[in-house]
Amino acid sequence: MRLTREEFVRTIHGRLIVSCQAPEGHPLRDTPTIVRMAQAAVRGGAAAIRCGGVGGVPDVAAVRAAVDVPVLGLTKDGTEGVYITPTVAAAHAVLDAGAAVVAADGTSRPRPDGSAFADLVAAAHGRGGLVLADVSTVDEGIAAAEAGADLVATTLSGYTGNSPHRDGPDLDLVAALRKALPATPVIAEGRYHSPDSAAAALARGAAAVVVGTAITDPAWLTASFAAAAAGQTGVLSP
Repeated sequence: MRLTREEFVRTIHGRLIVSCQAPEGHPLRDTPTIVRMAQAAVRGGAAAIRCGGVGGVPDVAAVRAAVDVPVLGLTKDGTEGVYITPTVAAAHAVLDAGAAVVAADGTSRPRPDGSAFADLVAAAHGRGGLVLADVSTVDEGIAAAEAGADLVATTLSGYTGNSPHRDGPDLDLVAALRKALPATPVIAEGRYHSPDSAAAALARGAAAVVVGTAITDPAWLTASFAAAAAGQTGVLSP
């Protein structure tokens, strides 16, 4: 599926993108399971699916074949530095698997293949794909947009040395990016764990919101409920 930026933004505007991923060692780390997860998300109203991660190109290709909404594809290589679609070759592979959008680290940190982020953007555009830049600060978002990114996401807020860790979503970054980049759609992503927080991001100017863990990880959901129950044990016990 190939879309112009305008077509893609119309598809996702004011809606939910669901991230369907599972890390190595997780009970759901299986491509057919990821596909069913994506199908369930689409049935629930997801406007697009973000997938790939450690499942990489096979997950992207399988999900693309199974759903009729746009796919934002990515690969993950490690857990440090630039690891989200870190190379031009990875971007090519994601697009060749059928993704409409390549999600990639849009920071200025060194990339393992020695390329610049602008090189990845040019490579993706050369194959008719769009690029979503995952950033952690306003300056990174501005630089990514100047390098040609079609959209900018707050995905890496709290996960780089340039942004402080926080427990909840970075709504301030959504608003700041929206102000700094009036012509570039901003996607809210990162620790959106409730419908209210997703609605807050849209109110701050996000074009769409990506939710993953709070929808697609039963282990995290169970742990959240278990912790709440444990906190009430003294109240409920006879």
